[in-house]
Amino acid sequence: MKRTLLAIVTALSATAPLHAQGGGNPNSPQRQAQRLDGEGRHAEARAIWQRLIDEAPDPAAKAAAQRRMAMHYGFQGDCSGAIKYEEMVIAYWVTREQVEPQNAHYQQGEMANEAARVCIDAGDLAAAETWYRKGSELGNREPEPRTNPRSLWDYRLAHALARINARRGNRSEALKHVAEARRILDSDTAMARPQERFYPYLVGYVALYTDDLKTAETEFTRGLEVRANQNDPFQHYLLALTYEKLGQPDKARPLYEKAYSLAGGHNPPAAFTRPAARKKLAAP
Repeated sequence: MKRTLLAIVTALSATAPLHAQGGGNPNSPQRQAQRLDGEGRHAEARAIWQRLIDEAPDPAAKAAAQRRMAMHYGFQGDCSGAIKYEEMVIAYWVTREQVEPQNAHYQQGEMANEAARVCIDAGDLAAAETWYRKGSELGNREPEPRTNPRSLWDYRLAHALARINARRGNRSEALKHVAEARRILDSDTAMARPQERFYPYLVGYVALYTDDLKTAETEFTRGLEVRANQNDPFQHYLLALTYEKLGQPDKARPLYEKAYSLAGGHNPPAAFTRPAARKKLAAP
């Protein structure tokens, strides 16, 4: 007999690792708002995030709360809302350029990429491309001595453009960007060491959205064998979606459950995966 969605969600929430549930003080306003977003109670969460913004003791705390508000909109698939608040965070990091120039420029690129990630998952591909390109531009303004090489931003942009073109159904263009991502990794082995684990996910993503489902299955499975990826809710979700499209619901459903369980954070992967997995688990 199939369990009800409520039973599944209750069980998964109870057994999720502490770090996936947010850790720290579970009664703090931030943890409460994070939990409410994860449960889909967005109006209640938004009131708390806004209060944290309004009552922030300093600009850094305010920017941190604004970043959380951006992810709050990510849980709702609201690309424009996420962009609005990520722009505020970027504006904060502009004020830090004189004090910590390397980190300030890196963070500006990161925030733009976060907005882009929300947008691609929400299906606003034009906005996603604009903001991924902006992220690369901002990140590459980092002055010498750089803490992050140009190759990192080039790889991230190639990775993003491959996924965007796959979502547009442009297989040949997507594969060109996959090849470029591979070339960049091979040309900078130091940068590639921490980034290599995202390459199978890229190949699998492009295969999934261009109807090469067996390749998608192979690549997502390979990617999840990497220790650093084993708690990635989004990659579990993508493998579940692959099995669903392959007509194998018996393999898909446990992966949707695991994706939901792992998506306890307040970041782009969780912002997409938690609501999407909930919807899949509610389906008959």
